[in-house]
Amino acid sequence: MGLMETTNKPQDQLARWLTEDMSAVNGLIRDRMASEHAPRIPEVTAHLVEAGGKRLRPMMTLAAARLCGYGGPYHVHLAATVEFIHTATLLHDDVVDESRQRRGRPTANLLWDNKSSVLVGDYLFARAFQLMTECGNLRVLSILSNASAVIAEGEVLQLTAAQDLGTDEDIYLKVVRGKTAALFSAATQVGGVIAGAPEDQVDALFAYGDALGIAFQIVDDLLDYGGTSAVIGKNVGDDFRERKLTLPVIKAIATADADERTFWTRVIEKGDQREGDLEQALKLLRAHGALDAARAEAMDWAAKAKAALAPLPAHELRDMLRDLADYVVERVA
Repeated sequence: MGLMETTNKPQDQLARWLTEDMSAVNGLIRDRMASEHAPRIPEVTAHLVEAGGKRLRPMMTLAAARLCGYGGPYHVHLAATVEFIHTATLLHDDVVDESRQRRGRPTANLLWDNKSSVLVGDYLFARAFQLMTECGNLRVLSILSNASAVIAEGEVLQLTAAQDLGTDEDIYLKVVRGKTAALFSAATQVGGVIAGAPEDQVDALFAYGDALGIAFQIVDDLLDYGGTSAVIGKNVGDDFRERKLTLPVIKAIATADADERTFWTRVIEKGDQREGDLEQALKLLRAHGALDAARAEAMDWAAKAKAALAPLPAHELRDMLRDLADYVVERVA
């Protein structure tokens, strides 16, 4: 059953189990994205926050905290913090990538302007830090502030690596761990920390989020060459047009002959893209088995995510997190 046909998705099961907590998170997000003096802030933020996103990262924080037996109020603050960090990075990413579509809607930088997107993203980062300090837990603050730095570092690394044919899979993994997996792993880890979980469980939650985030990003990269706009929420081929060296392309280049390498140099490094180039890129990716190889890696990372959950207590939330790992790769299974 495909992504859009699934009637009982793991994230929907999580949302139902966490209905009360998510209601509190959404209320806190609405409250903290308000601005008395700059009405553009809630306008821009609401456009993205209320665009139908899955709220996957904050749900992972809530689920981790509840799975570890937490009964206090601060998992809500942490979940809102995670969503604010995520939203801020999306606003900044769309400016850097000059994107025109996000979650199936025009991007904020297209509807307003780059300056508004960057500054509102900065505002959300500031709000995130206000929220995380309210928990009064220095380790939580350390984890989330470190994740914010790693995310920014990953984005900068991608700037220098994305159009360099010398970029290999090790560099790609560093980029992915920065721009995607860092927030997944922080989201689950802080849930365990705020619950006072044993260290082996906190480590397990980190490992789960890390592996799930890597699988998630590889799938996203694959869908750019084989998904539909309705499924991925952006235009198919955007990564190619933006000259990003994602995993399938890196794999194809690694075994390219001289003529194929000349093609990749022209379209990626030099940015000289012509009509029919996307179709030619797809032909090369298939010829070298790059899409299948990247798909297999996504499956491996999803399996690692599921295995990481072993030290956590038996619970229906643990089962939902396990199923979530399968669901993330279902789109390319």
